[in-house]
Amino acid sequence: MKTNKSYSKRIRVTRTGKLVARAKGQDHFNAKQSGGQRRAKRRAVSLTLTAKVRRRFLPGA
Repeated sequence: MKTNKSYSKRIRVTRTGKLVARAKGQDHFNAKQSGGQRRAKRRAVSLTLTAKVRRRFLPGA
């Protein structure tokens, strides 16, 4: 099975093997949110994938 490239480009693997991605919901409609919420979205989010999802999107990992 091939790796889903559109999904794999959105995540990054750290040295220790953790999966890190961009926080969701930061493209538009952010004016109504507080500054703290907007700042929090700038940070990377750690992902925990189930074995089924990992096998489907990242078969080589």
